[in-house]
Amino acid sequence: MKKQLHLQIRQIGNSRGVVIPKAILEQIGFDDHADLVIEGDRLVLSKPKKNPREGWAEDSKVIAAAGEDRLVLGDLMNEADEDWVW
Repeated sequence: MKKQLHLQIRQIGNSRGVVIPKAILEQIGFDDHADLVIEGDRLVLSKPKKNPREGWAEDSKVIAAAGEDRLVLGDLMNEADEDWVW
């Protein structure tokens, strides 16, 4: 559903900006940051993308502490590979 608002561009220090109503920010789920993309004559705000590996270090410690960090497939030694020149 598209919602169109008419917002005034205001002077903010040496810059200019718009005030986005709190209800709109909450509806979209914005916190303290947003990504801004320029698409032709449009400014598009979106929620920042998380780093796909964010939290992996902490999660791996929890997995190791639970003893769940063993190799699933075991050691994959390829005996026939000894003829290969690396």
